[in-house]
Amino acid sequence: MSDTLAKATGPATGTEQLTLSKAINTGLRRALEDDEKVVLLGEDIGKLGGVFRVTDGLQRDFGERRVMDAPLGESGIVGTAIGLAFRGYRPVCEVQFDGFIYPAFNQIVAQLAKLHYRTDGAVSMPITIRVPYGGGIGAVEHHSESPEAYFAHTSGLRVITCSNPQDAHTMIRQAIACDDPVLFFEPKRRYWTKGDVDQEITPATLSMESARVVMAGSDVTLVGYGPLVATASDAALAAADEGVSIEVIDLRSLSPIDFDTVEASVRKTGRLVITHEAQQFGGLGAEIAASITERCFDYLQAAPARVTGFDVPYPAAKLEDHFLPNLDRLLDAVDRVMGKRNSLTGWGNR
Repeated sequence: MSDTLAKATGPATGTEQLTLSKAINTGLRRALEDDEKVVLLGEDIGKLGGVFRVTDGLQRDFGERRVMDAPLGESGIVGTAIGLAFRGYRPVCEVQFDGFIYPAFNQIVAQLAKLHYRTDGAVSMPITIRVPYGGGIGAVEHHSESPEAYFAHTSGLRVITCSNPQDAHTMIRQAIACDDPVLFFEPKRRYWTKGDVDQEITPATLSMESARVVMAGSDVTLVGYGPLVATASDAALAAADEGVSIEVIDLRSLSPIDFDTVEASVRKTGRLVITHEAQQFGGLGAEIAASITERCFDYLQAAPARVTGFDVPYPAAKLEDHFLPNLDRLLDAVDRVMGKRNSLTGWGNR
């Protein structure tokens, strides 16, 4: 459980150690129990329990009318969910892998994102789309992509991502309860990460739009989300050995972004590093850097630095370790904003 959440709720009761995937499973189970209008649909989510077993046991316990195996057609899955939402249901779709979401792109950005506004608020679209995303599992083509920026750019959609089991459980319940369409990006290489989960923490405790300060610091603000929060935390621990204090922020929400939390940190540290797995050009790192520069220009002691995937298609599995941001690349960016020797500018100014 996050420190922020713990302070807001007091001592946790009934916590148990769960993997991130199991935490999502328990969150889906609670949503199914709490509201009979919640239905799940996706490829292989029923009898198989999903390729990552995130929905394991749910069809057995809730039946085929509420946990439905869908044909291999993402546009049909999202289109069906839109029809269900018109009839008062709260559908939860699973896109099996990040790279499979593109056949449903039109349904998501041209229909789902627009219907509330198109009907002048008469129609709500309480649809959650679960998207396992990112690399690090040695998968084949179209199984390790990070397409979140496409959807964060689309007005009318909420885009969120979890980095730990407690947030996974709480945020999936928040997403399903939300009356807006939500894309819930799940960092697949963290599915097996374990952590304390208190299932009695109410989803209203910490807004899914709020960023979380994972580690406090005074020299550099390091912003990440999803699979790279753990890497950012490792970088903060490594930098501390050299006397550099890093404040790590987990965005949690990618649209809207909690700029107030990031701004408060940068006003304190004067330096900003942003990291994400997606390619750099046009990525969320660029938006964060631009927005924080506008808000904090007089406080910045160095230009913001981005540590991201490279601007190439996601590589074959044997090369993905070179593509993904890692500890060394994050520490190199920290050195850059600190004015120390680094790979981009060479010797620093001190």
